[in-house]
Amino acid sequence: MRIRGVAVLLLLAAALPVTVAVAVAAAPAKIALMAPSPPILAELGKTIGAELEKQGFVADRDFTFDVLSAAGDVSRLPGLAQQAVKDGAAVIVTSSYPAARSAKAATATIPIVVFQAGEPEEDGLVASLAHPGGNLTGLSDLSAELSAKRLQLLKETVPNLKRVAILYNADDAGMVTRFKAASAVAPKLGVTLEAFGVREPDDFGNSFDKMAADPPDGILMVTDVLTILNRKRVIDFAAAHKIPAIYELGLFVKDGGLMSYGPNQKEMLNRVADLVGRILKGAKPGDLPFEQPTLFELAINRKTADAMGLKLPPELVAGADDVIE
Repeated sequence: MRIRGVAVLLLLAAALPVTVAVAVAAAPAKIALMAPSPPILAELGKTIGAELEKQGFVADRDFTFDVLSAAGDVSRLPGLAQQAVKDGAAVIVTSSYPAARSAKAATATIPIVVFQAGEPEEDGLVASLAHPGGNLTGLSDLSAELSAKRLQLLKETVPNLKRVAILYNADDAGMVTRFKAASAVAPKLGVTLEAFGVREPDDFGNSFDKMAADPPDGILMVTDVLTILNRKRVIDFAAAHKIPAIYELGLFVKDGGLMSYGPNQKEMLNRVADLVGRILKGAKPGDLPFEQPTLFELAINRKTADAMGLKLPPELVAGADDVIE
C-alpha cells in the first residue's frame, strides 16, 4: 500500500507542472493600444494582430487588445496610461508624443512601443536611439530630414516660394521639435518660416485671420491630434485663398489638400507590430534600437492644384506615389 501511495503521489507531482503550464499559457497577453484619437487605433489593432499571427501567436488565446482612446482630449492620456498599468498590460503601444510621455510616466517596467512621437532622443523619452535602455523602444520620425524634404517639394511646386506659414501644436513637444527642424533647414532653401503655434481649436481662426491679412506663399502643417481634427478648416482656408500647402499624411490629400509627403504608414505599423512580437517572445525593449522609416510616399491632388490655377511640374507628378485626379 505504501509503495502504491508513493506511486500515486509521483504521478500527481508529474502531472501538476503540466496543468500549471497550460493555465499560464491560456492567459492571453494584454496589449494596450493608446492614442489621442480613435482612427489610428483600429489600424494599429488590425496590423499588430495580423503580424502576431504570422509569428505564430493566436488571437484571444495568446493576446488581446485593450483600446484606450483619449477621444481628442490629450489631458485624458495620463489616466489611460495608469489604467493600462492597473489592468495588467503586457505591452503598451502608443501613438503621439503625449501618449508616449504619459505611458513612460505611468510605468518603468511594462514594455512600451512608441511611434509618431517626434524625435524620442531630443524629446527626452530615451537617452539614445541606439541604446534606449529602460522599458521603451519604437520608431523615430526623421523630423529634420522630412521637414527639409517637405519644404523642398513645396519650393519645387512654387518656384518663387519665399514665406511659408508653419502650423503646429505649440503644446506638443514632439511637434515643436518638428517646427525647430523645419526652421533649421529653411534658410538653406531660401525660405523664411512664419510660426503659427496653435493650442486649441479657436487658435486656428486667429491664425487664418493673420494669414489672410498678409498671405504667405505656402503652408506647411505639422500633424498631431489637434491639427488632424481641424484639418478640414486648414484645407478649406488654403483652397479659398489659393495658398499651396503640404501636409504629412496622404489622408489630407484625399480630403482635398494639395500634397503630402511622409513615411509609408503600412510599413510603420508593420514594424511596430514586429517590435511587439519580439517583446512578447522575450526581447527587452531597452535592448531594441529605435528604428526609422525607410519607405516614403508623395501624394498630390491634381484637382486641388487646378482649382488654385497652379501648374504642377510634370516631373513632380510623375514621381508621385498617388495622384488624385
